[in-house]
Amino acid sequence: MGFIAFLILGLIAGAIAKAILPGRQGGGWLITLLLGVIGAFLGGWLGSLLFNVPLNDFFSISTWLLAIGGSIIVLLVYSAVFNRRKA
Repeated sequence: MGFIAFLILGLIAGAIAKAILPGRQGGGWLITLLLGVIGAFLGGWLGSLLFNVPLNDFFSISTWLLAIGGSIIVLLVYSAVFNRRKA
């Protein structure tokens, strides 16, 4: 998968993760892109490490599910750190 496809996957996965999680998360589209890309990388790394899933295909459902799952994890960590500093 190319770099641009990875960025697009990260942006969409981050937006889906924000939509899935309840409540209001901070950050705009730039934070969503950054967290989505980090989450896609984390999900892909964990998926290949734990489940031995190849992540070469952009349109594979396993690639999308792992990217969204990783984005949810990263967004939860980001929200926990951001909310703790805010309080």
